[in-house]
Amino acid sequence: MANKVEYCGTGRRKSSVAQVVLTPGTGKIIVNGKPALDFFPFATLVQDLEQPLVVTETSKEFDAFIKVKGGGFTGQSGAARLGIARALMETNPELKGVLREKGLVTRDARIKERKKYGLYGARRAPQFSKR
Repeated sequence: MANKVEYCGTGRRKSSVAQVVLTPGTGKIIVNGKPALDFFPFATLVQDLEQPLVVTETSKEFDAFIKVKGGGFTGQSGAARLGIARALMETNPELKGVLREKGLVTRDARIKERKKYGLYGARRAPQFSKR
């Protein structure tokens, strides 16, 4: 059996987690068994997802197989983007500088703030009444 070359990367964003496997190929991106354009409702999310491949000019060299769970479409797209960037760094460590320059290596740590008691949301206080 021939050795299959695979590069893996995990990405997280908000409450989404994406596991990315890059294999040498023609540039197709499969998300949860569907083409990326069919899985994500907006083309801008797919463009965001492809950014690491476009920046490093490797969009036609690898196929990406992505498994995402949790969160919404935006979080899933961001998680997949980070996963692709990490997998690309595994293929060639010299790409790290290019990816870091564009801000694609940094994990976006912003998550939803919890609701506090006595408030309507995380920070929204009840309306003040003077009388």
